Amino acid sequence: MSTIYDIHVHKPDGETQSMNDYNGKVLLIVNTASKCGFTPQFKELQALYEQYKEQGLVVLGFPCDQFNNQEFDNMKETMEFCQLNFGVNFPMYAKVDVKGEQAAPLFAYLTQAKKGLLGSDIKWNFTKFLINRKGEVVDRYAPQTNPAKLAKDIEKLL
Repeated sequence: MSTIYDIHVHKPDGETQSMNDYNGKVLLIVNTASKCGFTPQFKELQALYEQYKEQGLVVLGFPCDQFNNQEFDNMKETMEFCQLNFGVNFPMYAKVDVKGEQAAPLFAYLTQAKKGLLGSDIKWNFTKFLINRKGEVVDRYAPQTNPAKLAKDIEKLL
């Protein structure tokens, strides 16, 4: 696979979607979890999305259950939790693995493109990847990085 746009992801309903649908957009891709200490970041992620979506930002959430089983088993519960508690209306996708042999192709691509403190492995929920309009992975942010602090980096790409 040569670019992020060659990757397909799964929606919560099981349908497949091409990342090429986001070609020309600035993307903030996040592995999320509903029952994590960082879960309140959904509020800031939603605020970034609302502030910059008209300029071309799309936040994409990918629930993950690999870190202390902090995600609901049922995707419907995950979606309702995010919408009711944090007003999330940015695209959310089906639960994925973000590390290991079963890592989703998107996260295998992202972690190879931008290594973190643990090399290519993601260390926890709410690791964030910023992708420019050309589909290049520009930066990777640690789970504890508050999404509001990404605003300047996002603005540079818009």
